[in-house]
Amino acid sequence: MTTGTPQLVISRVFDAPRELVYRAFTDPDHLASWWGPIGNTLPRDEIEFDVRPGGYQRWTEVNPAEPDLRVRVHVDLTDVTDGELLDGVMHVGGRLQKGVEPFATRLRVEFHDEAGGRTRLEIRQWLPERLAPHSAEGWRQAFTKLTAALTNVQVPYRKA
Repeated sequence: MTTGTPQLVISRVFDAPRELVYRAFTDPDHLASWWGPIGNTLPRDEIEFDVRPGGYQRWTEVNPAEPDLRVRVHVDLTDVTDGELLDGVMHVGGRLQKGVEPFATRLRVEFHDEAGGRTRLEIRQWLPERLAPHSAEGWRQAFTKLTAALTNVQVPYRKA
């Protein structure tokens, strides 16, 4: 695992309050609704979370078109600040796409308040350089799904 300068730095603003965006990363039901590239799913019974310093997050990502490809993700959380920070080491294994070997990467996700009740995510990931473009595309697709998931969650609140 590389520990120097992160190979991937992403900043993105979501039109949702910080606690909701944080919950999207820390609640298994929320994560199952948006994580991964478009088309991939997370079987709910293969998600386990213990979100705290020294805790973990585990899930399996499946592409329905290729159900034999089962990406297993395990994050050892080293630093957690409720509503503000998730930091840890992500281990990616299982049956991966051809040409991709299991790997570990440090992942840091910061949640910041923005004007108008919005949230800015700051993501840093220390990846093998050859994987950075693939990861960037995966985040882009996941954020498309996350935007839709956050909108669907907020609708009941807006109607009240």
